[in-house]
Amino acid sequence: MDRHDGFREFVPARQQALMRTAYLLTGDAHLAEDLLQSVLARVVGQWPKLSEDGNPAAYTRKALVNQYISWRRRPRPELPSADPPGRSTSHEAATLDRIVLRQALAKLTRKQRAVIVLRFWEDLTEAQTADVLGCSIGNVKSQTHHALARLRTLAPELTDRRIEEVAP
Repeated sequence: MDRHDGFREFVPARQQALMRTAYLLTGDAHLAEDLLQSVLARVVGQWPKLSEDGNPAAYTRKALVNQYISWRRRPRPELPSADPPGRSTSHEAATLDRIVLRQALAKLTRKQRAVIVLRFWEDLTEAQTADVLGCSIGNVKSQTHHALARLRTLAPELTDRRIEEVAP
């Protein structure tokens, strides 16, 4: 029996969801790939224990968020400074909304961004988010409140719609 039994099946089954989370955290496809790769390299070392104890997906998601928050070498993405052009079609409008949201997310603190991603895109409860971040439910509520207030300030044109409607 190989000590990595199950890992080879886990990665393809969960890769898309994990990559989406990594992308939403980093805002950059290449950084998301780097983040996911570094986390999976750590997870494979823990795999025998994880496969016995239960929930490797939850462990991997938590490791992903923790690694993102602690990354010191993360470069700030370049953000275009020009205002987006006028909206002519619904597809173009949705694309512009995603760009505006991505730019606004990039200006949040790492914890605020992690809370927004976990709560609104991963659809975790406050308690589940607190567990992933290793903090209290009150802290999750506070971070969510401050992050949403900051997003409303940074992207007021999106306040008439829910954030998850313009998610990438």
